[in-house]
Amino acid sequence: MKSNRPKIQVPFQTFDIILELISISFIILTWVYTIIQYGNLPETIPTHFNAQGIADGFSDRITIWLIPGIVTVLYSGLFILNKYPHWHNYMVNISEENALKNYRFSTRVLRIVNFLCVILFTYITYHIIQNAKGTALNLSSYFMPLVIGISAILPILLLIYMKKLNS
Repeated sequence: MKSNRPKIQVPFQTFDIILELISISFIILTWVYTIIQYGNLPETIPTHFNAQGIADGFSDRITIWLIPGIVTVLYSGLFILNKYPHWHNYMVNISEENALKNYRFSTRVLRIVNFLCVILFTYITYHIIQNAKGTALNLSSYFMPLVIGISAILPILLLIYMKKLNS
């Protein structure tokens, strides 16, 4: 793909720095919590939950390491992708005049999505470990609608804002 888009660095703003620091903190928290709790886990842990939040799939406890690993790789990949905003997809043609505002918006969106993924994976790790230890934590009836709702509403809001940004 050949692109004539301007290749500029998008400077971090305070909100961006705070979001990145919180995301990294949650990744570290996920790893530390998993390390601390691993020895207390039974040999078999829940790895799948139905829509009511009740465990219906189980696996060896070593699988708990997949979640911190996945979230670390996911965060790192999206963080690196954010350094190349000229690779992102846009609904408008990018020029020297509109590049910074569109790149800033795109990197901010990707940063928020990255943050939400980190929070989700941290919560899932906590939930699996607590459930494995016998603490009756069910993923409440609000969990699935909340995740689906955010996944549906966020892109709509972003499209509306993107139109406004470029009008």
